[in-house]
Amino acid sequence: MRKFSIKEWAETERPREKLLSLGSDHLSNSELLAILINTGTPQATALDIARALLHAVNNDLSKLGALSVRDIRQLNIKGLGTAKAISIVASLELGVRRQTAITRKEKINTTTDMAAFLKSSFQFYSREIFAVVFLNQASKILQVEIISEGGITGTVADPRIILKKALEHQATAIILCHNHPSGNLKPSSADEILTQKIKTAAGFLDIKVADHIIVSSEGYYSFAEEGLL
Repeated sequence: MRKFSIKEWAETERPREKLLSLGSDHLSNSELLAILINTGTPQATALDIARALLHAVNNDLSKLGALSVRDIRQLNIKGLGTAKAISIVASLELGVRRQTAITRKEKINTTTDMAAFLKSSFQFYSREIFAVVFLNQASKILQVEIISEGGITGTVADPRIILKKALEHQATAIILCHNHPSGNLKPSSADEILTQKIKTAAGFLDIKVADHIIVSSEGYYSFAEEGLL
């Protein structure tokens, strides 16, 4: 049975035309992906390919956002080559950066605010990273920097590098952050030792370690909330 191409659909049902006439919020996830995929194959439309991709990640956009170009290619979805995978990964990364940029403009009033910001920034990394948020006296974000990246088993952050950067940014407080790609939020003994080591060193420079937040797709863990700082 021949598959009708999207161009043969009624104009009101085509994803591009639908977006133009109704706005992006009226499109389903598969329709938005179909616009990125752009073209199909003789056997499947761009929308079919988009649905296959979503099915491969159980319709979970968080899981999709965690995939690299290589990961998408390894799904072996016919019609989804490297160029299309690049478009998808780039678009999803823009979405993450947009949300991060919006959050960074705001004053961080609560741990929940900061956790939401860090989760949107780092939850999709497939390997562990250690980042630091540098804050001024008004609790506004001056800079966010990834200090180190490691394999799935862990990462190492050098307190000297962290404090050097804090002085460069004229930060009065810092928030430590790392992600757990496994989803598990419980800190390890190494996490606790490193946190106390950085806190002690920062104290000599009158820089406050306000928190250490672990993020994953499952949520967040705050050292400050748990009384570990």
